Amino acid sequence: MRVKLKLILITSVGAFAVWAVTLAAPGGGTVSGKVTYEGTPARQKPIDMSKEPACAQQHPTPITTETVVVGPGNTLANVVVYVSAGAPDDATPPTQAVTITQKGCQYLPHVVPMVVNQELKVVNADSNSHNIHPLAKINNEWNKSQPPGTPPFSEKFAKPEFIPVKCNIHPWMHSSFVVLKNSHYAVSSGDGSFTLANLPAGKYTVTAWHEAYGEQTQDVTIAGSETKTIAFVFKAKPY
Repeated sequence: MRVKLKLILITSVGAFAVWAVTLAAPGGGTVSGKVTYEGTPARQKPIDMSKEPACAQQHPTPITTETVVVGPGNTLANVVVYVSAGAPDDATPPTQAVTITQKGCQYLPHVVPMVVNQELKVVNADSNSHNIHPLAKINNEWNKSQPPGTPPFSEKFAKPEFIPVKCNIHPWMHSSFVVLKNSHYAVSSGDGSFTLANLPAGKYTVTAWHEAYGEQTQDVTIAGSETKTIAFVFKAKPY
């Protein structure tokens, strides 16, 4: 099945990435919902960029870490929601690359989902050097520096894996690569919402993954073009 990937990046105080996947066959069902938390999440730490003045100047209001990004009503952002069972693996990866940009000494977006063997493009939009180091365990681990003004480079991951990413130059820079078997995925937005559209009729297992709170699963059965609503509630950790 041919797949077209659309990326919308919303930037504000704390960047949220909203990923939507559109399948070529229209008229399927939809799974939508919201991700929330209960309890008290850890307070995110302020980031000191004084050693990189060019980056610090891009943040008139100092930013914080993004391990846990919450919104009004106990909503939880940056949760990858995907079909983990019931859908076939993509026969070929999407032709459009996914992109991670190093901007203001941040990785944007913070969470980057992709399909096995899909092109990942790495961009340095800052005037200082960066380094990107995915700590892969199943795929090949790589570690590359990217001086300012150099062109983007591309990589691919051959196997499904949740990969933490760090920068060896700027210790506050972290991201996650989520390598999946198929394109039925979304990332919860600032209000915790997500949508998995155009699912053929069938029974699916939907998994929600958060870098700090782990994962949850729910089974959903889709008939025709109906919309099913589900909710994931994670237990927050105060540390």
